[in-house]
Amino acid sequence: MALGKVSVNNLNLGQGAVTEIERYFLFIGPGAKSVGSLIPLNTDSDLDLMLGAPSSDLKTQITAARQNGGDRWACLAAPIAADGEWADALELAQQKGFSVEAVVITQPVTAGAELSAMHDAAVALNNKYGRRVFVMACSAGITGQQTWSDYLLEQKAITEGLAAPRVLVAPQLHGNDQGVLAGRLADAAVSIADSPMRVASGALLGLGPVPVDKDGVPLPSSIRAELDSARFSVSQTYPDYPGVFWGDGNMLDAPASDYLVVEYLRLADKAARQIRPLLIRRVGDRRLNNSPNSMAAAISAFMKPLRQMAKSTTFAGQVFPGEIESPKDGDIVLTWTSKTKVEIYIKIRPLNCPKDLTANIALDLSNDDSE
Repeated sequence: MALGKVSVNNLNLGQGAVTEIERYFLFIGPGAKSVGSLIPLNTDSDLDLMLGAPSSDLKTQITAARQNGGDRWACLAAPIAADGEWADALELAQQKGFSVEAVVITQPVTAGAELSAMHDAAVALNNKYGRRVFVMACSAGITGQQTWSDYLLEQKAITEGLAAPRVLVAPQLHGNDQGVLAGRLADAAVSIADSPMRVASGALLGLGPVPVDKDGVPLPSSIRAELDSARFSVSQTYPDYPGVFWGDGNMLDAPASDYLVVEYLRLADKAARQIRPLLIRRVGDRRLNNSPNSMAAAISAFMKPLRQMAKSTTFAGQVFPGEIESPKDGDIVLTWTSKTKVEIYIKIRPLNCPKDLTANIALDLSNDDSE
């Protein structure tokens, strides 16, 4: 004998969106107020009230970032004492559950070991919390006692022989270069797939005065070129074209790496953030197995965030491309290495982007008399 039973269950199929943290940066540096605190800021924030009325490098960089970050700009600030450690503030932010795309450390570095420590900290965050970040460091600008040659030698020594793939460093040539770049990268009107070099994004806003050396020589373009060759991230100008723009966001990676520029690292990190929750949901779930139907369903699920990243829009006859090329069959491969372990290989393709353009002009001197 039995009694009838009826149950209705809500099934969670994991089809919702993954929270995006791109363009949300953590700024760490000595501040005049709220030391030891974590302060959310946006375009409406009173920086004098939140960070203190006295000037500080932290407030200077955040001001520049806000000016260049567009109307949706927001960040997290972590003021520290003059002798404080940026690593402590970074760990506090992680313990409090703040996820950010980048960490902007406003204390200028003087040696490659400091940049290596920043890279190690970024890797440790992924290992410990599963959070992917890149670090924006800075070095000091030129002093009144240096020539440009002296300054260049000093700066090149910082990055020489260094491999720190998750770190980029901007010399504070104008005093707020780091903040200007941080804002440019955080602008919601621009894709994370876009290089900070993109001229169509507009000229830099609020960049400090042009620096001069002890002989009164203003910043030469040759110094910018040499700093870029040494893997620093610097501003640039185009003769007879108004405005100051940016060069590549150079990562301190080894030659021939796939991640020599910041936009490639940002794309890979975003894809990883989108895929990770999908993997977590499948832990111990026998619906993911080695049957053909299950494998096809899993590949389709993992393909979804890539398709979203690849969406483009056509407006007024122009195509505004997605962040990556549309994924193709074979871009995701699942391999069972044991009864309980599966490895997934995922390929994403950044779109081509022109950074070195050459026009070749020829004369046609033929006498074309068709009458």
